[in-house]
Amino acid sequence: MADPQTVKTDARRHHDPDVRGFASDNYAGAHPEVLAALTLANGGHQVAYGEDQYTDHLQRLMHSHFGAGAQAYPVFNGTGANVTALQALTDRWGAVICAETAHINVDEGGAPERMGGLKLLTVPTPDGKLTPELIDRQAWGWEDEHRAMPQVVSITQNTELGTVYTVDEIRAIVDHAHGHGMKVHLDGARIANAAASLNVPMRAFTNAVGVDVLTFGGTKNGMLFGEAVVVLNPGAVSHMKHLRKLSMQLASKMRFVSVQLEALLAKDLWLRNAQHSNAMAQRLADGVRSVDGVEILHPVQANAVFARLPHDVSERLQKRFRFYFWDEAAGDVRWMCSFDTSEDDVDSFVQALKEEMAH
Repeated sequence: MADPQTVKTDARRHHDPDVRGFASDNYAGAHPEVLAALTLANGGHQVAYGEDQYTDHLQRLMHSHFGAGAQAYPVFNGTGANVTALQALTDRWGAVICAETAHINVDEGGAPERMGGLKLLTVPTPDGKLTPELIDRQAWGWEDEHRAMPQVVSITQNTELGTVYTVDEIRAIVDHAHGHGMKVHLDGARIANAAASLNVPMRAFTNAVGVDVLTFGGTKNGMLFGEAVVVLNPGAVSHMKHLRKLSMQLASKMRFVSVQLEALLAKDLWLRNAQHSNAMAQRLADGVRSVDGVEILHPVQANAVFARLPHDVSERLQKRFRFYFWDEAAGDVRWMCSFDTSEDDVDSFVQALKEEMAH
């Protein structure tokens, strides 16, 4: 048997827990309250495949946040959640209208098309946000058998560019889509950050304005793993349980996904984490604005900062802090803040940026 002290020492060689960057909120670990919840759910036997007491209690929590008709289907990850949700909203000949920058279009490896059999009808947007007018660029041809039928509008809240839809903007989209006989899916990978930014309950821009289905994000907000498809309008979907299984998203030990969602939602952990990561992004943006030669590209409304700076500066800075190019040819970068980003992390990064810009 290995000496426990040796194992602990070896583990630290692989991972320095004091090192944080600005690459992604997926880089962060799990919040201590989430880890404590996992321990709480461990031990003994619970019925598998979602028939456990934790998943049952999760349904009541979802009702408190998204209305009495909400039904949550815990899944493993965001791509699985989106693909499963969109399949449930479409026929085999259906298509999904989304922003060109949408995660389902850019960052899911073609899964909606290859795994879900979905046609994506994309629309370029200046800020990642759809509008009724932009939707109309693709909302046509329902009786044309030569064209995939637009059946769903998918929006992301907050968007992939860090911008946030207002409640009225989403209401207008939903009304417009429903008026055309289409349904609305909301990709809520960072739904908590959007609610914190707007200072409204999550229900204000989901079930209260008529969104049919949302994917609820937990991993980016302090969970170890797991998301949920939340059906707000049961009449809009078909065979969700079967599609979740078919999409390889049915967890046998579902209690360990559900209890993490419970840890976020039972009190205010979801909001505290989002408020903090949003505040750190604002602190970062405020610091960056004082640096000559750096341009902030989009309004900083959640936990992301998009900026443009000289390419060589970014490359040197990446050796000190991890972050990604967004458009390398243009020199655009993305800096993400997480629930565990500290003020010292932000201030150290801004100082390093100033040093590299002056190099």
